This record gives sequence, structure tokens and C-alpha cells, in this order.
Amino acid sequence: MNKIKELFSIQYPIIQGGMIWASGWKLASAVSNAGGLGLIGSGSMYPDVLREHIQKCKEATNKPFGVNIPMLYPNLEEIIKIIIEEGVKIVFTSAGNPKTYTKYLKDQGIIVAHVVSSLKFALKAQEAGVDAVVAEGFEAGGHNGRDETTTLTLIPMVKEKIDIPLIAAGGIATGEAIYAIMAMGADGVQVGSRFVASNEASSHIDFKKMVVDAKEGDTHLTLKELAPVRMLKNKFYQDVAMLYAKGPTVEELKTLLGRARAKRGMFEGDLEEGELEIGQVSGLIHDIKPAAVIIEDMISEFNVTKMRMEQVSI
Repeated sequence: MNKIKELFSIQYPIIQGGMIWASGWKLASAVSNAGGLGLIGSGSMYPDVLREHIQKCKEATNKPFGVNIPMLYPNLEEIIKIIIEEGVKIVFTSAGNPKTYTKYLKDQGIIVAHVVSSLKFALKAQEAGVDAVVAEGFEAGGHNGRDETTTLTLIPMVKEKIDIPLIAAGGIATGEAIYAIMAMGADGVQVGSRFVASNEASSHIDFKKMVVDAKEGDTHLTLKELAPVRMLKNKFYQDVAMLYAKGPTVEELKTLLGRARAKRGMFEGDLEEGELEIGQVSGLIHDIKPAAVIIEDMISEFNVTKMRMEQVSI
């Protein structure tokens, strides 16, 4: 039995990333209905909006789903209170100390996974008592690790040292990639960027189209002095690069970033001045389609790859 399928009571060990401005109830319920685990991304939601998305997700699916909580955002206590009141049974935490809420959530009967970008933090998450770790390589979109450790390197390093289920993330958008990373020890995968280019993602259609049009080298990890983020290269990115050429202070970077820059780009569709967070794997994404079809394609590709590899020898 696959550990991730067993832990979350799902058909396939595929988790949809809880991405800001993309992962609302429509995407989460579609992924869960298709046999994966859908996550609502609370990072882009006020508490009352999160409650509405949880309630709508419960109406749209009778399958397990969860909520992703980036711990660098405000209103954490209120968000967690809502999650408990609404009976959510799965929480993925990220961007913070897993010790803060893991025991409290587990005492409420909630399964907790934590997203990390290094072996060091994977061990801290295991020590904090989480049920699973998501190890995310720096290929991934959005906020990321400073060490730039690739998924291919990170997964076996983490697998070697932890005893709890391991979910791989970063650069995974195909069944071939799922096969490869599970061969290296992952029990399941978390997929973000591929689901941005889905019909159900709440991100702006112009952003989705820009993701589909992206080529190799069109993303870059930057703003490490604040919170490292991988984004598409647009006018805002060029402004950041020009500021770096002058040796900016942290305050100057904060001033340029301003507020709601990600919302402006990914949700409102300002492709010039917005922050367009997406992973390197966007260069492999060529169409926008339903989340259920994305999962079907991944499973088919996985099975074809498995049969092909059974014929391979070295």
C-alpha cells in the first residue's frame, strides 16, 4: 500500500499545491474528485473568504481535501480556528516553524504535513511530529529555499534521514517525472505549476496563457533578502534586476515590491507590473485543460513509463 494514499485516503498519491491566487475551492474539489488531494491555498484569502471556500469545497466533493497555511501571513490563529470549526481534516503548513501549531492541530484530529526546502528543516518537521514532509526543490514556483537544492538532489537526501512519508515537489508536471522521483524514494508528489494552467485554477486567464507560452529560462529565483521567490521574467522582474545592479538595501527591495504585487499579477492579470510566480517546469506546460484530465494524463504517462522502464537494462 502506498503510504500517501493510505495517509490521506486518496486514489492517487498526487497532491495539488495550495498556491496563492490559484488554489480556490473549484480547483481543490476538482483534484479531489479526480482521485488526488486538493488543497485550498489560504495564503491569498482573508479568514471569511477561506471559510466560504471550505464550505463550497465540502459541497462540491465528498472526497478528502485540505488547506495549505503559509505561516508567514497574519491572522494565523483565526485561520486555524476556522479550519477546526469547518471540520477540515488535512492541513499543509509552510514558510514557518512546524512546532508552532502541529501538536495543536493533531490534537484536533487533523493530519499535518509540512513543506520544507532542505534536509535540515525536514528533520525539524519530523521532530515536531508532522505526519508527512513535502520536500520542495528550488525548481518550484513561488516562495522557495535559499540554498537552491534541486528536487533530484533533495529527495534522496531527505529519504535517507527521515522515517515518515515523503512527498516530492518542484519540477513535477508529468507522469514520467512522478515515476522518476518515486523511484528515488518519494511516496507521493505535490504538483503546483501544472495545475495553474487548469480550467479550475482561480488565477487570471492571461497569467495562465503566459505560463503556457513560457520557455526554458523564462523564470528566475530572486528577492532572497526578503523571501526567495521564483517568477516569470516580466517588467517587474526587470525592475528588480536593475535595482540589484545598484546593490540595494533590504528596505529598497521592500519598497519596490510593495503590497499585493502577486495578486496584481496572478489574480488580476497585470502581466507587466505583477509578480508572476511559477516554476521552471512551465517550459513543459503547453495547454490549459481540466484538472481531471491533467491527473488522467499523469497516470497514463506514469504507467507507460513504468512499462518502458521494465524493458530497460544497464
